[in-house]
Amino acid sequence: MTIAVEKVLYTAKATAHGGRDGKVATDDGKLDVVVAPPAEMGGTGKGTNPEQLFAAGYAACFHSALKVVARRERQDVEGSTVTAEVGIGAINGGAGYGLEVALVVSLPGIEDRAVAEDLVAKAHQVCPYSNATRGNIKVDLQVA
Repeated sequence: MTIAVEKVLYTAKATAHGGRDGKVATDDGKLDVVVAPPAEMGGTGKGTNPEQLFAAGYAACFHSALKVVARRERQDVEGSTVTAEVGIGAINGGAGYGLEVALVVSLPGIEDRAVAEDLVAKAHQVCPYSNATRGNIKVDLQVA
């Protein structure tokens, strides 16, 4: 099932030159980075890599969704953090590559674990990255 956006609020635009061993820049000049495969994948590791960029975006987006849900639920998530761990590896017997994600959420102000897990589950329904990846890749939600 394809999810259609009812009204686009913002569109980001980035252009890559050289693939995994090149450069990525946004049209507004706010992001301009050298990309390179990590040493674990045979690269130099002398730049960021697409998985790091994806992890940064997912972590920030999920944290914003968590704050939206917490406001609705009247919960205090001050001091909370979200860490995204993005793994890449072979799929289909090596015919291609896939991603998997672990989202590790720290909620130091929420003492009741069930409440914390409920907030994280609800944020997973709100977050655009979660909605884009749902059913496509494994996303493991963890409350630290």
